[in-house]
Amino acid sequence: MHAQDTELRKELHCTIYPTNSLQKLKYVVICSYCNGKWLLSKHKKRSTWETQGGHIENGESALDAAKRELFEESGVKDAELYYVCDYCGYDSLSSADGAVFFTKIYELGEMPESEMEKARLFDTLPDELTYPLVAPKLIEQAELYAIKQKLI
Repeated sequence: MHAQDTELRKELHCTIYPTNSLQKLKYVVICSYCNGKWLLSKHKKRSTWETQGGHIENGESALDAAKRELFEESGVKDAELYYVCDYCGYDSLSSADGAVFFTKIYELGEMPESEMEKARLFDTLPDELTYPLVAPKLIEQAELYAIKQKLI
């Protein structure tokens, strides 16, 4: 199943929707920005880089899930989160809806014990992305939002 999971991640696509358009959000994606660079995390079981994010837990708001996932997957200690848009991620087997957040980081902390091995700042997105068809598109949406709101 591992090889199939890798292939499905590579073929994952997404469609962007305005904020609060989708009703049953399952995931959050956090596009994290610090001093002119994007913060990406590397999962312990993969050789690729990804935005922070994950499942919204029962009873948890999208914003609360984004705050939790941001800390768990990067160790960020101080940041502001902004709800950018909704998205639908889909591959040949399934689809799920989520919320995208832009995060302006003020203070990085130590990586907590989690499924992530490390986090790193990038001037430009690396070629080795876990979701190569989705991450650039979501980061572009976050960047456009941040510029429009004069956050960067």
